[in-house]
Amino acid sequence: MARRLAAIMMADVVGFSRLMNGDELGTLSALQKHRAEVFDPVIAARGGRVVKLMGDGALVEFTSVVEAVEAALTI
Repeated sequence: MARRLAAIMMADVVGFSRLMNGDELGTLSALQKHRAEVFDPVIAARGGRVVKLMGDGALVEFTSVVEAVEAALTI
C-alpha cells in the first residue's frame, strides 16, 4: 500500500447547541450560508477535500499542512 501525507482539519461551530436552542431555523440557515459563502470556497481554494460533515462539524483533508493552516486561519 502506498503512503501519502495528509493534514486533517476538524472544524466545529462554537456555541452551536446554544444557538440552536434559541433559534433553530435561523441557526441552520446561517450555517448553510456560511458554508456556501466562506467555508466551502476557502477549502476548495486551498486544495482541501471535505471528508465528512457532522451537523456543525466538518472533517477536512489537505495534502499540505501549510494549506490546512492557511484555510483554518482564513475561515
